[in-house]
Amino acid sequence: MQASGKGSIWIALIVVLLLLSGCGTGGAGKSADSGGATGTDKGTTDTQGAASTDSVRTIEHVLGKTEIKGTPKRVVTLYNGANDVMIAYGIKPVGIVESHGTEPVYDYLKKDLAGIPTVGLETQPSLEEIYNLKPDVIIATRFRNEATYQQLSEIAPTVAVNEVYEWKETVKLIGQVLNQEDKGTQLLADWDRRVADFRTKMGDRLPIKASIVNFRADHARIYYMGYAGKILKELGFTRPPAQEGDQWGVKVNSKESIPDMNADTLFVFNSGKDQAAIEKNVEAWTRHPLWKNLDAYKKNSIFKVDEVNWNLAGGYLSANRMLDDLYKMYDLKS
Repeated sequence: MQASGKGSIWIALIVVLLLLSGCGTGGAGKSADSGGATGTDKGTTDTQGAASTDSVRTIEHVLGKTEIKGTPKRVVTLYNGANDVMIAYGIKPVGIVESHGTEPVYDYLKKDLAGIPTVGLETQPSLEEIYNLKPDVIIATRFRNEATYQQLSEIAPTVAVNEVYEWKETVKLIGQVLNQEDKGTQLLADWDRRVADFRTKMGDRLPIKASIVNFRADHARIYYMGYAGKILKELGFTRPPAQEGDQWGVKVNSKESIPDMNADTLFVFNSGKDQAAIEKNVEAWTRHPLWKNLDAYKKNSIFKVDEVNWNLAGGYLSANRMLDDLYKMYDLKS
């Protein structure tokens, strides 16, 4: 978007503050240099706001319409799914948000994102750090960044998807931004082929009624239609009647809610850093008589899954990793 008069003043104030505080020669400035050196697989330059052409495109997204000049070279991503999708495109951002729980990035992305500056947590990225990286474009979400969207847009053109777990929309949006829509179409077509292959090889074992259960240190959660839930639905799994709805899921504190988890199969993962407390809580729930009444328990069909692949990463590559997990669980050749 074009900067407004107020926006120009806002940016000028940032510059003055940075000069007064010495930030221009401090750590943030070094991060910008690091980002330029890391670059992208297609040749990021150190030129501020560099773009390959002068053509202007208007991209419509959930937070409005944004004008982007040329093909952006310096991209900052403000959610983990976008970190992932940029690598799926073979292009490194110049700035990223930190991952959840495995700082600074998830293990499966460490090689590809090594040395790239972080701009803070997904829940609260630093506007100053983003500004210092001199991005051509910022990839955001309505869920995380709506309140600061105008400020972000004054730093650089900013586009957004609705939710952090909408990885297909992220693939499409980034394809538009990078002038690589054909590549995005190919990525999604590759995914569709894998989905069709999985469903064919599963045959009449589908549909399988499945629940996604998450244990924390002091409670449990049942996930409905978030990241993993949507993928499972696409693959031919169904949900129990008690879990119908489009919300992410529910937080449950009482073990009397265990029957709401009932399904033919359970996919279970743990979350949090206090491992002792989590394990104690898991034991309390899984030793309860109601747990042993679950169909999945009786069928010995409870799978412990990776939290990053199944919940946190929210990207194209992690979706494929989740599908890899399912191929292994059901003894299928991928």
